[in-house]
Amino acid sequence: MTFRPTALAGVLLVEPELFGDARGHFFESFNRRALEAAAGRPVEFVQDNQSLSARGVLRGLHYQLPHPQGKLVRVLRGEVFDVAVDLRRGSPTFGRWAGERLSGANRRQLWIPEGLAHGFLVLSDEAEVLYKVTDYWHAQAERCIRWDDPDLAVAWPLAGAVPRLSAKDAAGLRLAEAPLFAAEGGGA
Repeated sequence: MTFRPTALAGVLLVEPELFGDARGHFFESFNRRALEAAAGRPVEFVQDNQSLSARGVLRGLHYQLPHPQGKLVRVLRGEVFDVAVDLRRGSPTFGRWAGERLSGANRRQLWIPEGLAHGFLVLSDEAEVLYKVTDYWHAQAERCIRWDDPDLAVAWPLAGAVPRLSAKDAAGLRLAEAPLFAAEGGGA
């Protein structure tokens, strides 16, 4: 397993080592010791979430405050453009975003620590996404930043198309209006 830094502090692109032959292939999709060594801190997942979405669906940019969640995001089938946005005041990359193409074919994953918002755009006919999280879902803590906030200027690969959004995502706040994290991964 290889861990590569991204443009955001603490966000890592995870690339597994694939072992294959005529019968098929094998790869390690998660190794707690390896992730903790790369992240430089303990990581404990408490819940797995899985979604299936059609082409053009954009989910996000989601986060919880309080009860921030670290996420290890993986695509089981299909392809997405996966995005993290740094919401940690005091972080050297506060207010910036990073995006990576994740797919069932490339098997890449994105480690997004607590204190960041997360979203993705489906690029294939459909995509099944699995993400492990470090805290439980809390409805009252759900927050959403607008996917099209001009202050963030996320370069979603839409090619002129209009994304398909939930009502919650369409009503997201701009970064300048949203409640944010006081420090790296901390509370408000």
